[in-house]
Amino acid sequence: MKNLFIDRKYRLPRKWSNKELRKFASLFSGDIANVSGWRDGDKEGGCYKDYFINASTYTITNFKSEAMGFQGHENEIFLDLEKDISQDLLNKFDVVFNHTVLEHIFDVNKAFKNLCSMTKDVAIVIVPFLQQMHSEFGDYWRFTPLTIERLFRDNSMTPLYLSFNNHKNSSVYIFCIASKNPKVWVDKIANDRSFIEKNKPLDGFEPYVGCNAIDNSNFCIWYLLAKLKKIIIKR
Repeated sequence: MKNLFIDRKYRLPRKWSNKELRKFASLFSGDIANVSGWRDGDKEGGCYKDYFINASTYTITNFKSEAMGFQGHENEIFLDLEKDISQDLLNKFDVVFNHTVLEHIFDVNKAFKNLCSMTKDVAIVIVPFLQQMHSEFGDYWRFTPLTIERLFRDNSMTPLYLSFNNHKNSSVYIFCIASKNPKVWVDKIANDRSFIEKNKPLDGFEPYVGCNAIDNSNFCIWYLLAKLKKIIIKR
């Protein structure tokens, strides 16, 4: 009931991904960067900076130069992920965090490479798997778990954890943590990267990510009636 009267296109998957981030954020320390599309807000009234309670420094990047300093934080920089990043940003951060930005960048392979180049250890990426087009900043891509794992591995990083929300009739996000030093995290982050939905759909199709996101109830009724009829005929 608690999710009955909530925006399922944008708010529900955001609340879920924020909850996922809270599960892990306190594990990370050192220099942390939110490679942002603009704001550091979590859209629940808070800031992502406050999730990383053990950070030594926290940097926010903006996608356009005029947004520098917009939020009043000490460390704000302009960063174009489609261009080569400056040498001083290579391996600069212990953790690079990126929330629902990559779908807005056309040269996504370049952008992902830059993300991985900026971190000396951990990258946290949240991307949409299924979501209505939102074109204010351009909207080019949707990602499967296989895409994210492949992008990380192609950039010499090992996926540690991958999850997705399973709300019915809702947008679906993918949450993934990867590392350049996976052995360091063996006892801290469980190697949980299944693409299979635990609540299998009633329509008989594959129980993978997104299987419950689209209402298929009419087909399910027909499918169950057809199976029942087949059983009766056999008898």
